Amino acid sequence: MKTIGVVGYSGSGKTSLLCALIPLLQAKGLRIAVVKSTHHEVDWDTPGKDSYRLREAGAEAVLLQGPQRWFTTFRAPETADLESMTAALPSSADLLFLEGNKGLPIPKIEVHRPSLQKPLLALEDSQIIAVASDTALSTHCPVVDLNSPQKIAEFIYSWIHEEP
Repeated sequence: MKTIGVVGYSGSGKTSLLCALIPLLQAKGLRIAVVKSTHHEVDWDTPGKDSYRLREAGAEAVLLQGPQRWFTTFRAPETADLESMTAALPSSADLLFLEGNKGLPIPKIEVHRPSLQKPLLALEDSQIIAVASDTALSTHCPVVDLNSPQKIAEFIYSWIHEEP
């Protein structure tokens, strides 16, 4: 499974870009998995429900199975590394997107909007292989039009097949 990060500052459009890219890459035959990072506390469970009670009782992992989908929750270590974050993902996926986690040493696409007045991460991070922006930029890596998800999907598809 190939892994590529999608990084950028809050409000840059990382999730929106991924939502546009996933069906385009699926149409090319790729199976996609996503790990989304947040600085906020997360909880998909409902206090008082059995799955919540099992987790609160100390279970290391709880899998909640329904007729159409299932969810798994794990107790997170203080700092999760890439291997532990991806261990439970389906091995059938061809491509893993990691949204966030700017500091991980993996190939990344930066989503950059100059209107947010935030610095260009690609200037400091040699792992950034492309920048998706709504403005022309000068950087060491290709800049792809953020408003053209098809072009970004083509870049990713080519990158997957070029990487060893």
